Amino acid sequence: MEPLKTIIIDDEPLAREILLRYSGTNPNIYILAECGDGFEALRQIQNHKPDLIFLDIQMPKLDGFELLEVLDYKPNIIFTTAFDQFAIKAFEQNAVDYLLKPFSKERFDSAVQKAVQRTNFSNAETTQAMEQLKDTVEQTQGTIDRVVTRLGSKVTVIPVDRIWYIESADDYVMIYSEFGNHLKEKTMKYFEDHLPGNNFIRIHRSYIINLSQIVAIELYTKDTHIVTLKCGAKLRVSAEGYKKLRTIL
Repeated sequence: MEPLKTIIIDDEPLAREILLRYSGTNPNIYILAECGDGFEALRQIQNHKPDLIFLDIQMPKLDGFELLEVLDYKPNIIFTTAFDQFAIKAFEQNAVDYLLKPFSKERFDSAVQKAVQRTNFSNAETTQAMEQLKDTVEQTQGTIDRVVTRLGSKVTVIPVDRIWYIESADDYVMIYSEFGNHLKEKTMKYFEDHLPGNNFIRIHRSYIINLSQIVAIELYTKDTHIVTLKCGAKLRVSAEGYKKLRTIL
């Protein structure tokens, strides 16, 4: 069979050097490119459409998990990480493998062999594995401090303290911030669970607001209120949402 077209993604030059050295003696892979950050990786993946990527998790600008969120093309993945092995166990099921740094040549070759076997999967199976992996990441995430969105080729990283409010939009949400309005394929429940609870509150089934943006709260009907934000938005507050606001404020 043809060697797997492969891209290395790691912000540490030494880590990329080790992967290049190990790859040089493995006939099953062919290195197309190496990337030092997630933005460059996104461009290279879209351009080359590799069979396999070696993906570091902890990177500046755009980390490994954020990269997965904005990928259209679904390659097979081998994580290369310094994460504790118990933390990474959750990703084993749907990634090809993970390499816990520092790893040996033998361990590297074993992971590549799993990737070769995975190439027998259909595109649908690979895509399904990627979606399950993203779901696993979502379930195991703690509090987030930024949100990554993509529109065409433009990727925007939004610090959560710059978000004004979030509105439900069917299977998506619309994020309103000083960076503009961005559609994101996530649920309101996800943001309710993962945004900092001391800064954000769900005031209605359709809205989550940044508490620092509140200008005024006014009675609208007997059981509902309207909150006005600094950006000028006027949002309905449910009875339950108002109870939460009264407790916090």
